[in-house]
Amino acid sequence: MGVIVIIFAGFIFGWLLSFGGLNKYNTIAGLSMLKDFTVAKTIMLVLGVGSLLLLLELVNGNAHFHIKPFYLIGTTIGGLIFGIGMSILGYCPGTLPVSLGQGSIDAFFGIIGGLIGGIVYTLIYPLILPLLGTDLGKISLYSLMGDTFSIGYIIITILIAIVMIVGAFLLHQVDVKNDIKSKRWILTAVGLALLNVLLFYKGWMNRPMGASASYPYVGDTILGITNNSYYHAIVNSGVWEALFLIGAMFAGFVYAAATGTFQVKIMYGRWVEYKGVSKPKRIIWALIGGFILIFGARIAGGCTSGHIISGGMQIAISSYVFAIFTFIGFLTTGYFFYTRHKKSD
Repeated sequence: MGVIVIIFAGFIFGWLLSFGGLNKYNTIAGLSMLKDFTVAKTIMLVLGVGSLLLLLELVNGNAHFHIKPFYLIGTTIGGLIFGIGMSILGYCPGTLPVSLGQGSIDAFFGIIGGLIGGIVYTLIYPLILPLLGTDLGKISLYSLMGDTFSIGYIIITILIAIVMIVGAFLLHQVDVKNDIKSKRWILTAVGLALLNVLLFYKGWMNRPMGASASYPYVGDTILGITNNSYYHAIVNSGVWEALFLIGAMFAGFVYAAATGTFQVKIMYGRWVEYKGVSKPKRIIWALIGGFILIFGARIAGGCTSGHIISGGMQIAISSYVFAIFTFIGFLTTGYFFYTRHKKSD
């Protein structure tokens, strides 16, 4: 697939995130404090709309499943670690370059931490692999229903989609009570669902969204750590995702420039409120958070876009388990790292 086309797809991804404000530290960290449900309700609506659209695409033979394998230990522990990193950092692997494009310096240090995390994971991969547990296979609702698009499979998929959509709008009512009334998340969610369905189309990309494999790929390539099994296993995904995120970063810059919101900045309101005004402290925690984020993503084999969204749209068991444990780690860290130790005035 042409480089320009992949970058363009990433540009659309980055523009959608920018439009909905999903790349913002305050938005993501706000969810870990249970003060802003924009990310949660957007993901739920993406899964609801996306699973229905993908169902049509799969039934018509225009797409293939791309299910991530389910490692009982790797998927759960990786999800927990990923959630911890996401809470501390306030970004996801896919939102980091978007925010960097908009001038966020903490996102830059998060990326550096992520690259280091990816490099370390590559170096110790032979030691980690036996600890991931047994590969239980690429389990999904489809495989559990006998690998057929039966009436039962279709009905259950529709019911899950309805639950997700209704849940998203219920969370919006909570946001409205907290004076977060913007409805941009709806357009963002529908746009992300459409984009991912288009990426699944076997006549085009024939793959889902993803971001975290780019970090070990780029880090390993820079340092020349390429003569190993892990690098060879991720190189194809790593190249695609790196180009995709370049497009996303460019979109972040263009959006910020077009809306007059570009600003070189390292500190954001929620961080200052809970952790204080020390810039070195924010840089250090951004590096740590980025490291933990990508290390956890690599243990689990995916991240927010590649696992929760793409896998969730396919109703993959590994992705649902990953999502559950990600939010356990994310919300627990939000309490202990932020809420419980709020910076006193």
